[in-house]
Amino acid sequence: MSLTEVNLFGVYVAPISLMMVVAWLILIPLRRGVDHFGLLRHVWHPALFVFAVYVIVLSCIVLLVAC
Repeated sequence: MSLTEVNLFGVYVAPISLMMVVAWLILIPLRRGVDHFGLLRHVWHPALFVFAVYVIVLSCIVLLVAC
């Protein structure tokens, strides 16, 4: 996938928006797994932690696509 606009049902979409959706879909099972084991109880700010993990997943996806 190149870093050009993607034609999605006749609408040109920036590739970062598709990568954000993919990162969100990857984050859902990760968040459920962490919540299942009760690991979010040990984090100071759970929402901030989940957002940080989302940013890490998104940056990994961007790096994989850009290389």
